[in-house]
Amino acid sequence: MKVRTLRDGEFGGKRVLVRVDVNVPIEDGRVADATRIEASLPTIEHLRKAGAKVILVSHLGRPKGAPESKYSLKPVATWLNAHGVPTAFAADCVGAIAEAAARSLKAGEVLLLENVRFHAGEEKNDPALCKQLASLADAYVNDAFGTAHRAHASTTGVAKLLPAYAGFLIEKELSALGQALDNPQRPFTAIMGGAKVSDKILVLEKLLPRIDRLVIGGGMAFTFLKAQGHEVGKSLVEADRIPLAKEILERAKARGVQVFLPVDVEAADEFKAESVHRAAKVSHMKPEWMGLDIGPLTAAEFTKAIISSKTVLWNGPMGVFEWDAFDFGTKAVAEAVAACQGITVVGGGDSAAAAQKFGITAKVTHVSTGGGASLEFLEGKVLPGIAALEEAAANSKPAR
Repeated sequence: MKVRTLRDGEFGGKRVLVRVDVNVPIEDGRVADATRIEASLPTIEHLRKAGAKVILVSHLGRPKGAPESKYSLKPVATWLNAHGVPTAFAADCVGAIAEAAARSLKAGEVLLLENVRFHAGEEKNDPALCKQLASLADAYVNDAFGTAHRAHASTTGVAKLLPAYAGFLIEKELSALGQALDNPQRPFTAIMGGAKVSDKILVLEKLLPRIDRLVIGGGMAFTFLKAQGHEVGKSLVEADRIPLAKEILERAKARGVQVFLPVDVEAADEFKAESVHRAAKVSHMKPEWMGLDIGPLTAAEFTKAIISSKTVLWNGPMGVFEWDAFDFGTKAVAEAVAACQGITVVGGGDSAAAAQKFGITAKVTHVSTGGGASLEFLEGKVLPGIAALEEAAANSKPAR
């Protein structure tokens, strides 16, 4: 993808509007998890050192197009100030308040605007809001990969009105995900998990021609096992997707892709964290049981396949890892991914949460910050936020 990066612009003395994704959990008025904020710090610091006047814009939560105190970004400004990034806060993202705050910025200073979704025009990509946001700055940087699949005012509209660049985070995301898809070292193993086959159909179709091994776990595995004629008890099965599961297995076989499915599972009596459970071979499943995790034999097989790979792409947990009783399989896969000496890419969403829970984030090549965005990228869909940067690069003019 041809986008301009921070290395392509001169930002000294210029006001730069930076779309970040600081949609972080807030508890008791404090940032509970700063992972997404930390991910954009390299871009913010680069611009500060270049002498830019940095204006941060983001959303938080799902306000209904009007101010709601619980969705205020003020705690993020507090976090930035406490962590070495002196940051002013504007109580609105456009209008007189934002304009005055932007004008008062000096080189190297940072301003965080209030939640852009307090304006209904954000999610509608309203031209008027786009113009108001663009009027605050001389250049635009998108560093919010997690929202790149949304055609909103702050992710696409502004990019059409200002010289637009990709921040370091977006550059890293495109490089890591793109390399895994287009230039993988082999063997290339895709690990697919999560609840439903229907959530991963497009990803599976995109990956099958590219991969050497396909590891399938999580709830979606039971649809594949059912397609093979196994008893899966009360486990999650998408009956209408069984023919598709058969087709995927047939296509994988025809392409020489080695498929790994569970040979044993952690079978529970009911869907509860404290449910009675036991490891059971797939061939010994009882009709009254449900599988909530992969079993130890499966974990060992999956681990062997993962560790011996040169490229690994992991998207989706192996079980209900939020419950400690059923987190063994996801933890085993996480540790295997961390132990792999090749290129290891972890998709966003639940996979990223699992990577954090099991402490492997720093041990893999890349953990995506975008759940929906990374999934759509892997599906081969056009991400509006990235397309806007590509268009801006094609029509590039120097930052004024």
